[in-house]
Amino acid sequence: MGGFEPQARWQASAFLAAGSSSFTDFLTMAAPELLPRPAHGDSLSAAEPRGAGAAADIPHGTTIVTAVCEGGVVMAGDRRATSGSMISQREIEKVFRSDEYSCVGIAGVAGIGIDMVRLFSVELEHYEKLEGRSLSLEGKANRLAGLVRSNLGGAMQGLVAVPLLAGYDEETDQPRIFSFDVAGGKYEERRFATIGSGSVFARGSLKKVYRDGMSLPDVVRTLIEALYDAADDDSATGGPDIARQIYPAIATVTADGFERLADEEVGRYVEAVIAERMQRPDGPAAPLEPAAS
Repeated sequence: MGGFEPQARWQASAFLAAGSSSFTDFLTMAAPELLPRPAHGDSLSAAEPRGAGAAADIPHGTTIVTAVCEGGVVMAGDRRATSGSMISQREIEKVFRSDEYSCVGIAGVAGIGIDMVRLFSVELEHYEKLEGRSLSLEGKANRLAGLVRSNLGGAMQGLVAVPLLAGYDEETDQPRIFSFDVAGGKYEERRFATIGSGSVFARGSLKKVYRDGMSLPDVVRTLIEALYDAADDDSATGGPDIARQIYPAIATVTADGFERLADEEVGRYVEAVIAERMQRPDGPAAPLEPAAS
């Protein structure tokens, strides 16, 4: 054990030291190189224009949409990743289970976003093991905001990764949605939220057809319509690929917990949407409210 002993003793001291319930704090002390932030040697040159050059060539995930449904919340993401004008991945995963009662979607630099989500998931598990209870949904949003903030240096160089958090609040028995900015700002959203390059088009679609109190199946269908509209106007957002059977990633969170919809089930929703679009390419029209008498 000759050369291994000093490192082993150092690692043991990190494990035995008193600390907080934050796994990120522990990792910062024990192995900071494992944190999802660019190392000094991997950062862009100071002379590189922000948001251009090397940053543009890194795979980016695009559009994520989420909306409240009766008894829970639904999140959906397209499956395309782009590197500049190229499609770098046709079936990337952008919607993840963070714990039993929450899920996260990512947009931006795929590698940083995926690492951020993995660390967030371990953070929640670490807290539960130390404290004997799960973190509140508000607490989860605060922890995720801290992880986003830790990437601020990378974001200033064009390496932006932004998550969207949705979950079922066990304390209030209500679904909740949180969005974030690149500096770690946290914002609670009402009804629905979108992020990514196609978010403007997806949000416009949701504003048109989303209604309060919609059932879970209706919200799933509505989110697929929103992703379809985003793909129709944003080249970085991937639409359903029937030939390859690549469909949006869709997850639900209710009082019964997290569930990822099987591709076969999502495929049936997609086929119904496409069949309707054959007759109405621009999608469903917003119902007009009756005029007040």
